[in-house]
Amino acid sequence: MQNRAAIILAAGKSTRMQSSTSKVLHPVGRRPLLEWVGALAATAGITKTICVVGEGNEDVRKAAEGLGFDIAVQEPQLGTAHAVAAARESLKDFDGQVVVLYADTPLIRAETLSKVFDRLEQKADLVVMGFKAADPAAYGRLVEAGDGSLQAIVEAKECTEEQLKINICNSGVMAGDCKSVFDAISKVGNDNAKKEYYLTDIVEILNSSGKRSEVVSADESEVLGVNDRTDLANAEAAFQKVMRENALQNGVSLKHPETVFFSYDTVLEKDVTVDANVVFGPGVTIRSGAVIHSFSHIEGAEIGENAQIGPFARLRPGTVLGENTKVGNFVETKKATVGKGSKLNHLSYLGDADIGEGVNVGAGTITCNYDGYDKHKTTIKDGAFIGTNSSLVAPLTIGQGAYLGSGGVITKDVPDNALAIARAEQVHKPGWAERYRAAKSKRKDSKG
Repeated sequence: MQNRAAIILAAGKSTRMQSSTSKVLHPVGRRPLLEWVGALAATAGITKTICVVGEGNEDVRKAAEGLGFDIAVQEPQLGTAHAVAAARESLKDFDGQVVVLYADTPLIRAETLSKVFDRLEQKADLVVMGFKAADPAAYGRLVEAGDGSLQAIVEAKECTEEQLKINICNSGVMAGDCKSVFDAISKVGNDNAKKEYYLTDIVEILNSSGKRSEVVSADESEVLGVNDRTDLANAEAAFQKVMRENALQNGVSLKHPETVFFSYDTVLEKDVTVDANVVFGPGVTIRSGAVIHSFSHIEGAEIGENAQIGPFARLRPGTVLGENTKVGNFVETKKATVGKGSKLNHLSYLGDADIGEGVNVGAGTITCNYDGYDKHKTTIKDGAFIGTNSSLVAPLTIGQGAYLGSGGVITKDVPDNALAIARAEQVHKPGWAERYRAAKSKRKDSKG
C-alpha cells in the first residue's frame, strides 16, 4: 500500500448556519463534523492529514490542531482547486496518494473510502466518488465513457440536455497520486462566471495527459453535505437511521426504533432490549440481556448483562453497573460503580460511589458527595441495606451487611453487620392537634 494523505477542506464561512460556531464543529451523533471526517481518514491508513481553514476560522483551526492535523490557510477563498492548492506546501515532500475530503460531509463509510483507494491501486490514476441522486437537480454530473472511464464532471448549469439526464452525480471527494493532482491543479484556470478555480477541472486535464479517471459509487445518504441547520438535521436523521438498522440487524430489540437516539460510539450487544424514548450519549456500552426502559438517558456508562434500567433513569459519565443490577425510575447515578445484583429502584442519587454486590438502596437515598469545593466518595460494601430517605454524607463507608434505618443522616462510617439509626427520637404530645385547631378557629372567627 502506498503512503496516503488527506486534505480536508474546512475554510467555509458558515454563514448559513446562523451560528457563532463554525459549521464543521456542529455535531452529528454527538460528534463534530470535522472529527467524523478525521476518523474516516484514519480508517484508510492515512498518515498525514492537512486541514484547510480560512483566516477567520480560529475555532476550526484550534479543533483541527487538537486532532493532530497540519494546518493550511486559504485566503481569499477562490474555489475548491484553490483550496486544495493551499495544502501544497505541507505535501511538498510527500510521495504517495492523496484524497480530498470535506469537513461538512460526515457520513461517508470507511468501506466506501477503501474502495476509492482500492481502485487507485488497481488501474485508475484519479478516482471520483459519485452517487446516484434521487433528484439530481443542481448537482454536477459525472460523464462516463463506454469503457467505464470518467470523461468529465459537468456542472448542472453547463450540462447539455442529454447530460442533464445523467443521475450519477459528483460528491466532490476524489483521490489520486499526490504529484499528479497538484500538477493538474496548477493548470486549472478561472474562466468562469465566478472567477473561481474548480477542482472538477482536473479530470479533463489528467485525461488529456493520458491518465485514466474512474468513478466509485457511494450511497446518497453517505454524501449528505451540511450547509445549514436543515442539512444538519437531515444528516442527523440519516445517521440515526443507519444506527437503528445496524442495531436491529445485530440482535438488538428496539420497541419503537424511531424514538431511540444513538451517539457515534454506542455499543449494544445482542439481546439488549430498548423501549421507547431512550437517548444514548457518548461512551455507552450495554451488555447482552440488559433492558433499557422508556425515557432513560444514558451517557458515559457501562451496563452489565441482564441489568434493568429505568423507566426515567439518568446514568451519567463514570457509571459502571454489574450484571443483574437494577436502576429504577427517577434514579440518577454519576461516577458510580454498582456491583452484581444490587438494586437502586426509586428516586435516588448516587454520585462518587462504590456500591458492592447485593446491596439494596431504598427510595429517596442520596450520597452527599460535594462540600462546595471538593467531591468525596461513598463506599457501600456487599449486602448492605440502605433504608429509605437516607442521606449519606461523604466521605463515608457503610460496612458489609450493615443496615441503615430509614430517614437517617449518616455522617460516620458504619461497621460490618451493624444497624445505624441517625434520626431524632419520635415524641408524641397528646391532645396537641385539638388545641391547635381550636386556637386557629378562634383566631379566624375574631377576624370575621
